[in-house]
Amino acid sequence: MNLIAVCINHHTAPVDIRESLFLHDDEIKNFINDIKGKLLKEGLVISTCNRTEIYGLPVNQNITSKDIQNFLIEYKSKKELSPAYRQAGSEFFHHFISQTAVDHLFSVATGIDSLLIGDNQIFKQVKESIEIAEEMHFSGFLMKRIFDAAVRVGKRAITETGISEGAVTVSYAAVQLIEKIFSTLNKKSALVIGAGETGEIAAKHLVERGIGKLFITNRTIERAEKLAEKLKEKIIPFDNLREHLYEYDIVISATSAENLILTKKDIEAAMKKRNYASMVLMDIAVPRDIDPSSSEIEYVFYHDIDSLNIIVEQNLEKRKAEIPKVKAIIDEEVNNFLTWYNSLEAAPTIKILRDHFEAVRNEEVEKNINKFSEPDREKLDIITKRIINKLLHHPTVELKKNNEPGTNIDDSAMKISIIRELFGMDKKES
Repeated sequence: MNLIAVCINHHTAPVDIRESLFLHDDEIKNFINDIKGKLLKEGLVISTCNRTEIYGLPVNQNITSKDIQNFLIEYKSKKELSPAYRQAGSEFFHHFISQTAVDHLFSVATGIDSLLIGDNQIFKQVKESIEIAEEMHFSGFLMKRIFDAAVRVGKRAITETGISEGAVTVSYAAVQLIEKIFSTLNKKSALVIGAGETGEIAAKHLVERGIGKLFITNRTIERAEKLAEKLKEKIIPFDNLREHLYEYDIVISATSAENLILTKKDIEAAMKKRNYASMVLMDIAVPRDIDPSSSEIEYVFYHDIDSLNIIVEQNLEKRKAEIPKVKAIIDEEVNNFLTWYNSLEAAPTIKILRDHFEAVRNEEVEKNINKFSEPDREKLDIITKRIINKLLHHPTVELKKNNEPGTNIDDSAMKISIIRELFGMDKKES
């Protein structure tokens, strides 16, 4: 199997290098158009904030993974490439061939190769990349089989192990903890203070968990408006924060302010207006936004980034403990794929094909043998065997050509696979 993979990711390169080689969806489509038929017959391109990886079958045996790497660099050099990359170059790439390429793709799909172990997002991104490859007619006979296996192994990792269980980011940990305090969120109102990356992630998690009402506030109102529009939620002006604080069951604060935004007195005043209905305060800012002594107020559930980090670390350790289970699934699926691929050899296929036809011939002869006289029965056997030999002569010759020097291995495998599927040979074996 002549599958090659060229990868640059968080293991091999710093963020500025990864950014330089990132491909958004339209770029991926253009990249596929440029590389298809020139260097690769079929393949897959995955590009996220943490990785850009190219998998594929070369158009001929002279094409190497280094050629694919150089093609990517050339493609991106048409745009602005970071000075850091210009100085460093090839050291940021990993190359995989054949089985190791399949194994690496499966590791990516399961999330065990992610910056955040067990990250479900990468599985979604792999599936989206597969959809683009299929849309661009970049998925051929072999890659489709690999795609199916990659999706299957990703699903198995999620359903058969705990690799994706538990929050491993502070924003997600905050929302999961809120869900434990309030059994349901669809009747609760929440306020996110801060429209930066951390606040946005927390807001997205709340929306995904079905929060009843969500409001965004930020010192710069334009940023709050932009995030609210993105999530289809509402804003409140930052200056009106304290006035409306009592309206929210949940407050998540994630700003870069140097001083406290909400004091204990602010929280006490809000609780009085709420008639001491429970309020959850999640302070995920550094330095803190909410006075930690607010935890002393009755019916106030206060957590800061330190307590949430404890949850994150515990969950991360649990995920790490699941890695051997995921690797066992990957090994099983890689072996299944290789067993299928190795079955696409001429000699065993010829034998199975002939055995299949002989079984059909023998069955029909046995059914009808009594309709013939004793002297004709031997003739019947000879004639039907000759018919089978003539029918199978040309397919046998064509299959034997697959063993000739210079034959493209993957083209041969495709030809054999079609024959095996056409006659249901794999089903009969199983």
